[in-house]
Amino acid sequence: MQPRGLLLLLALLLLAAAAEAAKAKKEKMKKEGSECQDWHWGPCIPNSKDCGLGYREGSCGDESRKLKCKIPCNWKKKFGADCKYKFERWGGGSAKTGVKTRSGILKKALYNAECEEVVYVSKPCTAKMKAKAKAKKGKGKD
Repeated sequence: MQPRGLLLLLALLLLAAAAEAAKAKKEKMKKEGSECQDWHWGPCIPNSKDCGLGYREGSCGDESRKLKCKIPCNWKKKFGADCKYKFERWGGGSAKTGVKTRSGILKKALYNAECEEVVYVSKPCTAKMKAKAKAKKGKGKD
């Protein structure tokens, strides 16, 4: 019974020491923090290709830092990964052009990014839409 109690006491001491070390590390990070309030951040630059993990550089006066960042692989390159938009629903597709469009209004610009207030995107109409347009054209020829 005593070895079990001794092991339990040892485990509690190790746990307390680990918690204290984590707390000390957190305090150290706070002390190393910058006094500067006017940081200017650059775009997120992926480590390889055009998406995935990367870094962004920031500067404030004489100080500079690098932060880890991530660019989703399905992001709209035209808008940039730091510009977040709220998009409306897709409009009906045009039978002439075979394209449907929608607009997005700027919701948030991360890291002081320069973003357009309103953006427009388009994509091809679905096969259903094209089939309906062809069916209508066929009926008119009779």
